Amino acid sequence: MPNEKLIISSKKYRGDSTVVSIRLPDELVKKLDEIAEQTGRTRNEVIQKCLAFAVDNLEIKEY
Repeated sequence: MPNEKLIISSKKYRGDSTVVSIRLPDELVKKLDEIAEQTGRTRNEVIQKCLAFAVDNLEIKEY
């Protein structure tokens, strides 16, 4: 056993990111978790994809 080593591979850099904390209704979190489970994605990935889609398809209505 003295020759055994714990090998931990480095995590690939994915670019700049910022941690943002928000409050979401419990029901929305449940829906996000269901989507994550069904798609094999993390909750974070699902939220990122939803936000990116919303921002890309947003229309601002001028008053």
